[in-house]
Amino acid sequence: MLVITTPTGQIGSQLLAELLNAETQPLRVIVRDPSRLQDTVRDRVQVIAGSHDDPAVLDQALDGAQGLFWLVPPSMRARSAEEYYLSFARPAAAVIRRHQVGHVVGISSAGRNWPHPAGLLSAAHAMDAEFERSGAAYRSLGMPFYMENLLRPLPQMTSEGVLSLPLNPDRPLATIATQDIAATAARLLMDRTWEGTGQIPVFGPDRLTPNEMAATISDVLGSQVTFEQADLEQQIASMIQRGTAEGMAHDFAGMYQAQQNGIYDADWSRSTPTPTSFRTWCDTVLAPAADDVV
Repeated sequence: MLVITTPTGQIGSQLLAELLNAETQPLRVIVRDPSRLQDTVRDRVQVIAGSHDDPAVLDQALDGAQGLFWLVPPSMRARSAEEYYLSFARPAAAVIRRHQVGHVVGISSAGRNWPHPAGLLSAAHAMDAEFERSGAAYRSLGMPFYMENLLRPLPQMTSEGVLSLPLNPDRPLATIATQDIAATAARLLMDRTWEGTGQIPVFGPDRLTPNEMAATISDVLGSQVTFEQADLEQQIASMIQRGTAEGMAHDFAGMYQAQQNGIYDADWSRSTPTPTSFRTWCDTVLAPAADDVV
């Protein structure tokens, strides 16, 4: 039995589809709102309704489980990213230990050995440490910047021709497509011959700067998109104005600063590139999404 958290999210839904297509073992999902599952999925999995920060829900879901896919869902209302991540990880580690779950694959961040605070990324690393003490074989998937993050500023790209992020326009930015994250997690969950704990860096094949990414987007969309480096303080103030908790907004600032300063570089140099290039992602994901915006 494999247990999947966040089965309706960007990564979890793609992972679930891969595991269902493989038809190798029974699947159980933890989902807040079972109605969000497609009927074709709901009929083929065991459904546990609830949140995976609830020990009672985890107790029910992990009974008899051999493997677990773990992802902490995003929250802009949490006072602290680390407090929020650990509110999920600590009860989970206890239930994993109690049910002797053999293997856990967790969605985390690259750059774990970074010696400085890194906001949201440090919170993910704190989660990893909890799971490494759970007794399960644990693989943390260390990711850089998600290509899917660019779907949020897509309306500004299509209406104003601007991609704005608080990042250096000329510094290469490591990226990854969520479909490649899901594929990596699926391989680990279906072939659980690995032991111990460790992190696997999961990076896309490109070494593009934000300026070069904007040029690729322009080419794919057929309209000019220019990258502009956003002011970090203004970005954080805007997030707070839109309802993000102040502590979480500052944790995002810590993440952006770490990305600017090279937190991904060491893992980038030792990673095996995943298949999906930035251009392919733009063709298959960004462009169709832009059609919907227009």
